[in-house]
Amino acid sequence: MIRSSKISLKFTNTQKIDNLSIFCDEYKTVTQNFVDIIWQQHLNDEKISNLIPKSITDLMKDKTWLSSRAIQSSAKQASGIVRGTIRKFKQREYIYNKLTKEGKFKQARKLKRVIDQYPISKPELNEVNPELDSRFIKINFDNETSFDGWITLSSLGNKMKIEIPFKRTNHLNNLSKKGEIKGGIRISKKFAWFNFDIPDKTKKTNGITVGLDIGIKKVFVSSDNQIGKSDKDGWSLSDIQKKISRRKKGSEGFRQAQDHRNNFINWSLNKLNLSNVKELRVEKIKDLRRYKNTSRYMSHWTYTSIFDKIENLCEENGVQIIQINPSYTSQRCSRCGWVHKSNRKKEMFKCLVCGYATDSDKNASINIGLPLPPSRRKRCLGHDNRVGFYWNVLDGEPIVPRAQKTNFHIFQ
Repeated sequence: MIRSSKISLKFTNTQKIDNLSIFCDEYKTVTQNFVDIIWQQHLNDEKISNLIPKSITDLMKDKTWLSSRAIQSSAKQASGIVRGTIRKFKQREYIYNKLTKEGKFKQARKLKRVIDQYPISKPELNEVNPELDSRFIKINFDNETSFDGWITLSSLGNKMKIEIPFKRTNHLNNLSKKGEIKGGIRISKKFAWFNFDIPDKTKKTNGITVGLDIGIKKVFVSSDNQIGKSDKDGWSLSDIQKKISRRKKGSEGFRQAQDHRNNFINWSLNKLNLSNVKELRVEKIKDLRRYKNTSRYMSHWTYTSIFDKIENLCEENGVQIIQINPSYTSQRCSRCGWVHKSNRKKEMFKCLVCGYATDSDKNASINIGLPLPPSRRKRCLGHDNRVGFYWNVLDGEPIVPRAQKTNFHIFQ
């Protein structure tokens, strides 16, 4: 496993930051030039290699003051950017052709709209964070200064040498205990990223299966009674979302609020105990806001950042993670299996058949953790949850036909 840890460069003096900014700007310009050259090769149906030919890198020596090593690093990074763009587009085309051959025309049309909306085009780089290997950097953790370590950047070109002090973070210390630091770093004008090589964990064979409900008011609620709570200052994810919605996009306050959200998500999920868990079942949420009008409050809720963190935790703890379809998991009674739209009222769940009442997120997490049969597509199209049906582990079909349950008040 490869994990990275971000440190701040705020302890660096102004002159060193200015030199670092000059290098990053020149590196970005050179990388964009390489992107232009490599993209032209793509248009000419030439094979794009990870290693750019020396004849091409030599052309850049007269146009920049960067060293030969820095030019090679820039060319390699540009090649990765272009190949990644092409690979993503080809993957979409492959899936589209596969869906068409299988007769899944509705899904194919949806993907075709995405392909038409985002056609393949040459990458335009707004910002590039140089990826420097061990030839450029030297990391010194043993020093007698007030700082925890120093990063020395050399072989950049123009006889430039930059020594940057930094202080350790808790995340950096934790990764240092788990694995070995790699030689290279990624750097920007404000931050640097260390990479760690951590041994892979074998998947557990003993333990329990846990369902995890992910939300905006509570980051997570598990079927084994674990709940994501507010921090010591009283902040919840919902409060942070409201703070982000009040900030102007692109402002420094907006960026700080986003960092607050990401830090809170990481802090909250680090409280999740997976020591006795062999399998974690979570919802597979897709297209949550597509074709819908939504508020700024909801638009800044990022399921992907939460799921990515959970996936990393599962990988580090040897836990198998499974994504399931979230349809009806919040409307099903975890005690009797009755599904009805009116079972859930915001944060409260009360079954209209058996009267079972509990927290709605807790009820959903139990349903997610159960091996329920997949809900059939005809139920969604027929809106069966408005009439009600039983959805049990051993029986996925409604016990009573829809026509006999039109007057549901008899169960209240």
